[in-house]
Amino acid sequence: MNPEEISQINARFLSASPAEIVQWAVSQGAGRGVVSTNFRPYEAVVLHLCTQAQPDIPVLWVDHGYNRPATYRHAEDLRRRLGLDIKPFLPRMTAAHRDAIHGPIPDTSDEEGLKKFSAIMKLEPFQRGMRELAPAVWITALRKVQNPNRAGLDVVSYDTHFNTLKVSPVFHWSDIDMEAYLGKHNLPNEWDYFDPAKADEKRECGLHAAWGRKAAGEA
Repeated sequence: MNPEEISQINARFLSASPAEIVQWAVSQGAGRGVVSTNFRPYEAVVLHLCTQAQPDIPVLWVDHGYNRPATYRHAEDLRRRLGLDIKPFLPRMTAAHRDAIHGPIPDTSDEEGLKKFSAIMKLEPFQRGMRELAPAVWITALRKVQNPNRAGLDVVSYDTHFNTLKVSPVFHWSDIDMEAYLGKHNLPNEWDYFDPAKADEKRECGLHAAWGRKAAGEA
């Protein structure tokens, strides 16, 4: 799919519902689609949309080992409710091992330390998961309101690193839209989530940023 075709699709999707976008994505994948998740707030929306379109869609989850108990319970709850086919990928180093060797998780005052942490504990296992699952279509929960970097993205793009079509069906939705969907479908949310690879919601962990590709390769 060339850039002009993608641009036309994004223009068309300005008036499409997330459900319509997911149906399109699943059809493009032809059985080789995947949805990624970290079980952060509102992830239940995209997981519900995807399982309505394809009940057995693989769910790629990088469990870096630093999730809070509420997030693990939320993941299990959604797995049971939606019948999720979760494909967990773990870092080659456990959280306890990393902490013993490298010390506490870096904070926002140590940008290079955060990038190294992300590369080892999140980016490398994600890349390994994408290699093993080899999806033709990758569905994400990215939204433009999440941070400045994501505001410059779009619903559909081609990810050259993973050689896959990347689709973000709720890209244009606000928190109010997401809340309404959760309420309509009686889905739970999880507010105790924390991503140690970001340390701040306005940062990128590298998964959707160019620097992450190089960092993961060096991990």
